[in-house]
Amino acid sequence: MLRKADSVVESLMLDLLDWLTQRDRTYEEVMAAWRTSYPRVPVWEDANDRGLIKTEEVIGRSIVRVTPAGLALLTSQLSLVRAYFESQLRYSPPVHRSPEIGTA
Repeated sequence: MLRKADSVVESLMLDLLDWLTQRDRTYEEVMAAWRTSYPRVPVWEDANDRGLIKTEEVIGRSIVRVTPAGLALLTSQLSLVRAYFESQLRYSPPVHRSPEIGTA
């Protein structure tokens, strides 16, 4: 079972991966947005350690991109979320009728 701090980091890591898939981001841009000095929320560090992101040199700039492993994680989590919401749409709670007031 994930501890609360672990689930927060995992959720933020998915946000980071999703953000990186939207367009190329420079290393500086990523650091400004995602690096933290708070030791319990090591999103950037964990994503690197797990091989979910990589930094590549492109025309003299450091670009941060999602790795195939990162895309696989993001896709699997999105599939779980989609399945959850689809199951909620199929579920119809019972209708509770309140008794009419003033009837005998």
